[in-house]
Amino acid sequence: MKTSLPLFPTSLIGSMPRSKEVLKALRMIRRGTMELSDFNKLIESETQKVIKLQENLGIDIITSGELGRDNYVSFVSDRIGGVRMMSMSEMLDYIDDKQAFENILTALDVPAVSIKNAICVDKLTYNGDIVANELLMMKKFTNKPVKITMPGPYLLTRSMWLPNLSGKAYGSKEELGHDVIKIMKDEIDHLMSIGVDVIQFDEPVLTEVVFTEGKPRSFMCAALSERKDPKEELEFASSLIGQIMEHIDRKKTVASLHVCRGNWSKDESILLTGPYTPLLELFSSVNPNLLTLEFSTPRAGELSSLRISDHTALGLGVINPRTDEMEKVDSILSRVEEALSYLPKEKLWLNPDCGFATFANSPVNILENISGKIGALTEAASILRSKYE
Repeated sequence: MKTSLPLFPTSLIGSMPRSKEVLKALRMIRRGTMELSDFNKLIESETQKVIKLQENLGIDIITSGELGRDNYVSFVSDRIGGVRMMSMSEMLDYIDDKQAFENILTALDVPAVSIKNAICVDKLTYNGDIVANELLMMKKFTNKPVKITMPGPYLLTRSMWLPNLSGKAYGSKEELGHDVIKIMKDEIDHLMSIGVDVIQFDEPVLTEVVFTEGKPRSFMCAALSERKDPKEELEFASSLIGQIMEHIDRKKTVASLHVCRGNWSKDESILLTGPYTPLLELFSSVNPNLLTLEFSTPRAGELSSLRISDHTALGLGVINPRTDEMEKVDSILSRVEEALSYLPKEKLWLNPDCGFATFANSPVNILENISGKIGALTEAASILRSKYE
């Protein structure tokens, strides 16, 4: 990363609430009743506001807010050939165990209408842009370091694999993963040619692998495809993520891996629980520059359970995006001081646990609360810099 950062650099994870105008536009563009040029103009205008908000509140590494995306992963249906956006009812026609699928939907604290999924229906093709144009748009509106967020290769492969449809193009999920990797490498090359400070890969489905034994599985975490044994599944995930991490030129770009336990409900009791211990081997194997992890909630386990390599920094989650109450600056400082007993100050970044609007139609918070939370985050970072610089 060429741009120098202060101690305790701050950034958001990705998604921000969409305005009523954007939500309407997303529906219209999906129905084909809005010109793409008009949609893009609206997204640019709204993204500029999100960027300005971050700058005004003192965020160091700017993100786009993902405003033009239907959700954190399904938006790729418009960007990759051989993929089709499907609703819950459409997918049900191709599910063998319909009762199990309906049980997953019943367990969700999010309207089924809010969830759509990108399904592989043919051989995948790279069309020249997944998030590259989003990056170009961001760079028009800020001179600060920028982070682009992408679904990780394991998340993409798991969520796109619907055997009764995808199996017509690929003999297995593993074959599909091979083409996912090729496409993502092309996109990474495109991003690095433009210039990007951080590329973040989102892999929430990793926690679905290790924390749902005997529990209801969550569609949020790409539960459509059948899991293998957790050990085999983690080996598959590690192979995919490792290939992507290895492809990034670390002299130019920070390679970040983001992991959470689901981010669609304010009800903490229905979200996944467990320390990162079962994922430590994978973290070490894929070797990111930055591990951006959920840590503001007790569900994430103790900081003492986390062991990461000397080559990896920790993006410490100190803001819960799902709560209405504002985090107190003192509580953030206390959490950071605890982390400093395990990591040097140069290896600590600060961020919320996750995005504020994983699904476009079902954000977990409102802008007024979000601004207060971000303000507490950046105020804490400022205090820490005064103390440790």
